[in-house]
Amino acid sequence: MTNMANRGPSYGLSREVQSKIDKKYDPELEERLVKWIIAQCGPGVKEPEKDKTGFQQWLKDGCVLCELINSLHGANKPIKAIKTSSMAFKQMEQISMFLKAAESYGVIKTDMFQTVDLYESKNHINVLPLEYLAAVQRTLLALGSLAVTKNDGNYKGDPNWFPKKSQENKRDFSEDQLNEGRNVIGLQMGTNRGASQAGMTGYGRPRQIINPNP
Repeated sequence: MTNMANRGPSYGLSREVQSKIDKKYDPELEERLVKWIIAQCGPGVKEPEKDKTGFQQWLKDGCVLCELINSLHGANKPIKAIKTSSMAFKQMEQISMFLKAAESYGVIKTDMFQTVDLYESKNHINVLPLEYLAAVQRTLLALGSLAVTKNDGNYKGDPNWFPKKSQENKRDFSEDQLNEGRNVIGLQMGTNRGASQAGMTGYGRPRQIINPNP
C-alpha cells in the first residue's frame, strides 16, 4: 500500500476538478450578463475585467447586484441604501438583500445562488469555485428572463438576450360553460347507474372461499 505521507501534492486532481468546473461556467453568458447589467443600471456601473475573476470581483460587494434589482422596480426600490464597504459582513449583507429582493421579484429558489457562492474566492481544493460562479450566472439569467417576460417597462437592453419564461395558460370560463361541463359529467356518470359491485373484491380484502363439502 502507498504511504499517504509519501504522496505529493494532488496537482492532477486539482486540474481534473478545475476542468470539470470550467465546463459549467459560460464565458459567453458572462459577456451577455455584463452587457445587460450595464445597460440596465446605467453609466454609473463600470465594466469589469473580461474574465471569471473580474466578473466575481465586480459583483462581490453586492453593490452592482443591488443596483440591478432596484432598476427593475421603477420608483419603488426594494433596497433603500446601497453602500460601498470593504468589510466582509457588509458586502455579504448586500448580497443577501439582493437575493431576498430577487426572490420577491419572482426568481424561484432552485435558481438562486447562495451568498457564499459569490463571496468566497477559493474552495477547499484551492481553485476558483467556478461551479459557484455558474450558480450566480444561473440566478442572473433567471432574473433577466423574468424581466423580459414581465414587459413592465423597467427592462433595458436587448430583449433577445434572454428567453422568456413559460407562462401558465389560464382560461376563463363563463358560468354557463361551467354548468354545461357539469351536465356532461353528470350524464357520463349516469351511464354507470344500475351497475353492481356484487362479486367484486375490494383491494386488500381476502377473497371468501366457501367449502362446498363442510
